[in-house]
Amino acid sequence: MSHTPHASPDDVSSPLSPSGRLPLLDVLRGAAILGTLMTNVWIFAMPGSEWSALQGLPVPEPSAAPAESLFRSLADGKFLSMLTILFGVGLAIQYDSATRRGTPWPRGYRPRALFLLAEGTLHFVLIFAWDVLTGYALTALLTARLLARSERVRRRAMWWAAGLHVAVMSVLTLGLLTSAPAEGAPATAVDLYAHGGYLEQISFRLQNAIALRMEPVVSFGLLVFLFLLGVRLHRAGAFTPTDAGRRMRLRMMAWGLCLGIPLNAAPALGGGDFFFLGRYLAAPVVAVGYIGLIGVALDRRWLPVALTGALTSVGRTALSCYVLQNLLCMLLCYGIGLGLTERFADSGPWWVMGMWAVVCGVLVAASSVWLRRFSYGPLESVQRWALRR
Repeated sequence: MSHTPHASPDDVSSPLSPSGRLPLLDVLRGAAILGTLMTNVWIFAMPGSEWSALQGLPVPEPSAAPAESLFRSLADGKFLSMLTILFGVGLAIQYDSATRRGTPWPRGYRPRALFLLAEGTLHFVLIFAWDVLTGYALTALLTARLLARSERVRRRAMWWAAGLHVAVMSVLTLGLLTSAPAEGAPATAVDLYAHGGYLEQISFRLQNAIALRMEPVVSFGLLVFLFLLGVRLHRAGAFTPTDAGRRMRLRMMAWGLCLGIPLNAAPALGGGDFFFLGRYLAAPVVAVGYIGLIGVALDRRWLPVALTGALTSVGRTALSCYVLQNLLCMLLCYGIGLGLTERFADSGPWWVMGMWAVVCGVLVAASSVWLRRFSYGPLESVQRWALRR
């Protein structure tokens, strides 16, 4: 059973991109990658790092609370949700391409999803425990089957997933409200990331893989919902350079920000016990607003050309930049590298925000230079080569 989409990416993007890419999607991917780092950078900078993140991020220092709180609140969960929506958009584009070529679906997509699963597993083991690629790959294997079904089936699956997610987040929030405050990271975990060897860190991730991989499990309903939302937005023309697309982006900005910002403020004022409601319920609404805002800014030429070009370069090499940013933060913060987490333990949050800016600069420069010679990022090229084989 197959479904014919309203428009293919080549049809809608050809006026702006001879390669058939939708320029807005590259900018959005770049923003999502750099925005996701705005959250992950605090994990690397915490004593105990990945294990400490299971206890939640520490309260901002009073001397810098406004700047740090604003920095975190702008990013926490929002850009991750944006990245998830965009992954759903990419899945829809893959389906459209397979339909035009006559490739069986989802059988023809499975090698790509399984390769992403392998990439995510290696990323988890070797670099960063809070990897998103494995969760995306497993979700894609499920939702890919839904793309060949009717719109009615997808709509039902989408809202059932949303209902399941709300129920899980409500139960987890109730658990936080009724339980004792969590203790900080044990000294062994702090010492491991400050002084332990690289192989010891790998062994620690493997030994605690179940606990460290719980985020995609508890947020599985949200992943399915956002994937299908991305499919729906793509097929509705939300990313196309048309009048209908521009009107849709304006509505996304208005509804997403007007609803999402108050929804996000309420859990923040409630404290850490409402962490799940803020990150996994309110943040996705703001993410829709962010997508609309960036789209409107591009439509109305509010963004400087240099910024648009930088985000586009990162977006075209999104997979490579995602892995590289975590690798750089690992080498900067852990004892196997410069050990900045221990060196600046009592220096406040400014060095963390500075590190984010430096890593972003490296990603923009590296991706821009790479794309002058190659059409795809390093890991994207490896993926294409492996799939052709």
